Amino acid sequence: MTRVPARAWLRARVLQAAAPISVRYGDDLRTAGLDVLRPARVRVPTRHGDVRCDVYLPHPSEVTAALRPALVHLHGGAFIVRHPRMDDWWARLVAAEVGAVVVNVDYATAPQVRYPVAQEQAADVVAWVLAGSPELAAYGVDPDRVAISGFSAGGNLAASACLQLRDQGLSPPRLQLLGVPSLDVTEDQKPATVSQPMVDARLLRLVRATYFPDVERRAEPYASPLLTPDLTGLAPALVLTAEQDALRAEGDAYAGRLAAAGVPVEHHVVPGRDHYFLDPDLARRRPTLDRMTGALRAALLG
Repeated sequence: MTRVPARAWLRARVLQAAAPISVRYGDDLRTAGLDVLRPARVRVPTRHGDVRCDVYLPHPSEVTAALRPALVHLHGGAFIVRHPRMDDWWARLVAAEVGAVVVNVDYATAPQVRYPVAQEQAADVVAWVLAGSPELAAYGVDPDRVAISGFSAGGNLAASACLQLRDQGLSPPRLQLLGVPSLDVTEDQKPATVSQPMVDARLLRLVRATYFPDVERRAEPYASPLLTPDLTGLAPALVLTAEQDALRAEGDAYAGRLAAAGVPVEHHVVPGRDHYFLDPDLARRRPTLDRMTGALRAALLG
């Protein structure tokens, strides 16, 4: 097993420790679902031990005898930052505006683990939800109406999970929602259109040194979904890329390859944004949010 360099290990640990303070973008986005209750917690068995998940429920005033759909969500953080609360805003928005139960996954990250741990944990959590677990049944989850979403590194995990489920012969989710996804981890540099891109060469080197240290494994389909030879039979997709994002090219290419493989796909490029693809201004980000929640409603409620 390839050893992680000490300097990279230390830098990754510093990023992890600072995340609760340094990751602040979610504060500006937390404008919907504020009355959604504090999430419950469940532990999901996976190939790599139990994984903690936060479960967000639609507002309790929305009493219904019908089963509710579910969304499994995977946060970003360059495969290093372990801080699912950064996407608390998204879980609350989906619970409030889609009426879905949201399972926010606290997957393991580098430098404590390396590929394929997080990818396999993600797939196992989705399979657990699709299998109709008793824990989620208590919250009224309909296992036949499940979607998956992921942003940045979480987009990689979501795409990888869909590939794994297909290869295991399991039913696909109703939708895979990929926001500014990382889909090719083989490249040492990404094309940048701004002078100081959010995803820069230094960060890419750290990700490869800590989570993908085995060079020969970076091109595996579950690590780099864009390089998968066959994309047929996957879940329908909404792929969101950002105009100025260094990861845009691979997201654009993946959307094109999905469409060519016969997978229903909607692709939207958010104008004028870098890797943080949602504008802090509510009026400017609302159309993108509406596109995301609309796709989930169509897939889960239609």
